[in-house]
Amino acid sequence: HQYGSDAQKAAWLPKLATGEWIAAIGMTEPGAGSDLKALRTTARREGDSYVVNGSKIFITNGMLADLLIVACKTDPARGAKGISLLVLETEGAQGFSRGRNLHKIGMHGSDTAELFFEDVRIPAANLLGAENDGFVQMMTQLPQERMGVAIGAQAMAEHAVELTQSYMREREAFGGRLLDLQVPRHMLVDCLRETRVSRAFVDDCITRHNNGELSAADASMAKLHTTEMLGRVMDICVQLHGGYGYMEEYRIARMYADARVQRIYAGASEIMKDIIARTL
Repeated sequence: HQYGSDAQKAAWLPKLATGEWIAAIGMTEPGAGSDLKALRTTARREGDSYVVNGSKIFITNGMLADLLIVACKTDPARGAKGISLLVLETEGAQGFSRGRNLHKIGMHGSDTAELFFEDVRIPAANLLGAENDGFVQMMTQLPQERMGVAIGAQAMAEHAVELTQSYMREREAFGGRLLDLQVPRHMLVDCLRETRVSRAFVDDCITRHNNGELSAADASMAKLHTTEMLGRVMDICVQLHGGYGYMEEYRIARMYADARVQRIYAGASEIMKDIIARTL
């Protein structure tokens, strides 16, 4: 939407909007996760095509993707300034293959794949924006992705508190409701306080993002804060469920497994801190 030509938008966006096609973006590689500058997948221009070689890992929607944005080096000697984004229509693409659907400890509703490129030809017309602008394009759009993760983490934390409060109303312990015991309810209060305060910052970031005023540092701060907060809240909520909190048939246990990756994907917490620190 931001960088596509009119022809590219007409060809791809309607199918993505209706869900006829599923999209993915291939950034992470076995040797390049948080450090995007270390990408090794290359794209060599040959006539009216780019010839792509390399591999990707941990790609969300990788098994299902009809449309794949591939981050690759079109000018390897220039490092980050030599990265471009090429769009591959995966059906029938020669030399393109998918590995296994990776087995994760959580997020089981989301497929995560290994992808391989062996002399894959992508039409030059499928270059997204200008050649060698890929790193800037990704850095410009990643704040929105990080806000998406922040909103998801915030919602998950709030739901965990709701589930735990409901459980504590019903659970009998020491002759009364768990909610009537001082230590457990103080633990729940801590969770409620964390989520309420965090929500105020997230809502403010959403408003600034919609107005085009949200900085990359504040988007990173929202992602950092909410995902770290989620980890703390989920740990307490599982504890308050006792043994049932460790049973997969309880939603809180599945949420606990899903929560852990939030501090890793879309930029690990340590990367978020580094982005914020550059503004000090």
